[in-house]
Order: sequence, then structure tokens, then C-alpha cells
Amino acid sequence: MKQTLLLISLVAAGFIGSANASEEVTTWTCSESKQFKTSGTTEKVRLTWESKTFDLKRENSLPGSLRYKNTTTGHDLVVLGNKAMLFNIKSGTRLADFCQTAEMKTGKLPHLFADAEPFTQN
Repeated sequence: MKQTLLLISLVAAGFIGSANASEEVTTWTCSESKQFKTSGTTEKVRLTWESKTFDLKRENSLPGSLRYKNTTTGHDLVVLGNKAMLFNIKSGTRLADFCQTAEMKTGKLPHLFADAEPFTQN
């Protein structure tokens, strides 16, 4: 019985690990040579900033933008059609400005808009 449970646990862990391993990671390059990475979905983003990882949840935002926050750490990611900005709302600082993915530099919308509400460019 214990061996069966152990085997089931290992198989489940393998499936979970492979799901996370296949999750696409996107690199954002910003002004002042800053950089961060994101993965996840339109509703929940995993942010890697300065070698630390934070989970951010989508919040209500103005039309044409997406906003993700981690209220515990203060990280606040605002994504517009042509750039993103990373803030820390606890310390009141802008951590990174004018951040873009490689696709955004060619004029495409950010990947996070793929499953979001319809977005219209100005």
C-alpha cells in the first residue's frame, strides 16, 4: 500500500514538474539595462526580478492595460500595449521602466494580452 502511494506521488510530481518546465518564460528588457522575466497566465504571473521570484495576481486596471500585484511584497507590474513598468508600491519606487519583450520591439502586443479582454491600439 505504501509503495503504491509513493509511486502515485512520484508520478503526480512528475506531471506537475513537466507542466512547470514547459511553461514559457518571457524576458523583458528595460531602460537602464534592467531586466525581468515572467511566466504564467493572464490571471497569474510569476515574476523573476533580481534573482527572486514573486507571484502576482491580476487586478482591475484601466482599459488597454493589465495590472498584476503582490500585495505582500509590494511588486506591481503594469503592462500597456507598447511597454511595461515595474513598481514597488510598498517602498514607492519605480524598479524598471520602458520594459519590452522581443515581440513588442517589433510592434506586436505583449503576450499577456493574448487571453485578455479585447485590446485596441491607439
